[in-house]
Amino acid sequence: MPKVRVHNLNISLDGFSAGEYVTHDRPIGDAARLFEHFDGRVIDGVHRIDEPITADRIITSAWGQGIGVEIMGRHKFGPQNGPWGDDDWRGWWGEEPPFRTPVVVLTHYERTPISFANGTVFHFLDADAETALSYARGLAGHGDVRLGGGPTSIREFLRADLVDFMHLVVVPVVIGSGVSIWDGDVDLQERFDIESVTTASGLTHQFWNRRS
Repeated sequence: MPKVRVHNLNISLDGFSAGEYVTHDRPIGDAARLFEHFDGRVIDGVHRIDEPITADRIITSAWGQGIGVEIMGRHKFGPQNGPWGDDDWRGWWGEEPPFRTPVVVLTHYERTPISFANGTVFHFLDADAETALSYARGLAGHGDVRLGGGPTSIREFLRADLVDFMHLVVVPVVIGSGVSIWDGDVDLQERFDIESVTTASGLTHQFWNRRS
């Protein structure tokens, strides 16, 4: 059975993965410090960079391996709320989104799918976690399903016990407020085996694998 995976989810020392308010100018709210270390080139593999191949880069580059589809929350796609407007918004990434697979955007408002030349197709779906996962698997072929965030949508899948693997990155910063995937779910760790490694950069990578 293909797995449901979370990759490269950054978490501050005080437990937050995103800011509370997303705008056009602030795609992750007031949580920009969480991403100061992130080199977006490596999600397609370390061959895309000329700098040394560090442990952080190797781990981060697993993001795209074996993925057939992504599921994301609406604010990962854009800052809008409510019905879709007429501004022709096509996502934060311009005409070359990094996904190159189908992407299911969770939203309460229908919208025609948006296709890109590199194989990315955004589908817009109003559904709970279980229904969304079933829909996404129909688009994934034999590939795994990646939960791309934000933390609110990942939390929904965790609460439905649908997540097989998580790669969480604890960043040594405090941001004071924001959105967390935990939100009081103290029993969550009982469902997973957890390994961690801290690299020379100060990042701690946690690997959560569902217990068999």
